[in-house]
Amino acid sequence: MKQFVVERIKGFLACLVIALVAQQIGHIFPQIGGALFAILLGILLGNTLLNRESLNKGVKFSESKLLEYSIALTGLTLNIQEVFGVGVSGILFIACQMTLTITCAYYLGRLFGFSRKFSLLMGAGNAVCGSSAIGTVSPVVGAEDKDKGISITVVNLTGTILMVLLPLLTGWLYHHETLHTSALIGGVLQSIGQVIASAKLVNDEVTQYATIFKIVRIIFLVVVALVFSKMNTEETGPLFKRSAENKKGTSVGIPWFIKVFFVCSLAITLLPIPNIISIAAKQISSQFEIIALAGIGMRVKFKDLIKEGPKALALGGTIGTIQVIAAILFIRLFLG
Repeated sequence: MKQFVVERIKGFLACLVIALVAQQIGHIFPQIGGALFAILLGILLGNTLLNRESLNKGVKFSESKLLEYSIALTGLTLNIQEVFGVGVSGILFIACQMTLTITCAYYLGRLFGFSRKFSLLMGAGNAVCGSSAIGTVSPVVGAEDKDKGISITVVNLTGTILMVLLPLLTGWLYHHETLHTSALIGGVLQSIGQVIASAKLVNDEVTQYATIFKIVRIIFLVVVALVFSKMNTEETGPLFKRSAENKKGTSVGIPWFIKVFFVCSLAITLLPIPNIISIAAKQISSQFEIIALAGIGMRVKFKDLIKEGPKALALGGTIGTIQVIAAILFIRLFLG
């Protein structure tokens, strides 16, 4: 146990310091937030000052295990009853929006020349909840660390740009009418932090309802993970028909943390759990995620960004544009 801790403490502390600095910068630029700065600082330092073999185990622990703990704790913040706040039409809107986003992300990813695994990561990240969704489906599809890091970076960059643009767009389209504005912001933006930051640029009522739309998407994370676990992530063969070798060689069960996420969500919905538990879980989960994102950034190498980055950014921008257009059409169809 002592050796386990010693081997990981240096890398963990490096991620922790990056996360703390990123959060301070995030306070200066609240519209962007600490998450993106954690990734960018991690990439910069992980390729320069902190590019050391001795940090690798701790960085790996931080980016994988802490993100898992963060996702599991998120369940304690999600009351399933809140889903009904958007009504049946709102749930249908989210279901169609997510399905189209994942489908388009997959086929566009393949068109851009990316692997099945990377394309599915981009679909999950954009459709559900950014970094957390990518962290959830990565072990399910057997994604490489490189693909995980680049997809999280691109999804966060795309979300940050949309976070600023969507309030301007909803003002033009809907004159900031609450339901439609909330649906567009909550149905498109990748992370819960981006949703809140963007909605606050409008008003508090939109912030409340946009968050509910986002919660619906997060709850659907369980469904997405289950569907992805049935897919053939090898480069050959039908997507929904896994070969015998693929079945034998790859573990595709639902990760432990998504099971805990769902159980915690049910518990917070059905049991009289004090509100302080949800508040504490949210705070701890947020800290774990920022530290994990710093670790993910540290494992992204410049050579991979130079090779895949521009093309991945183009893919992310295309997916984001399609998400916005689709959301506008689905809002008209389901929400009037």
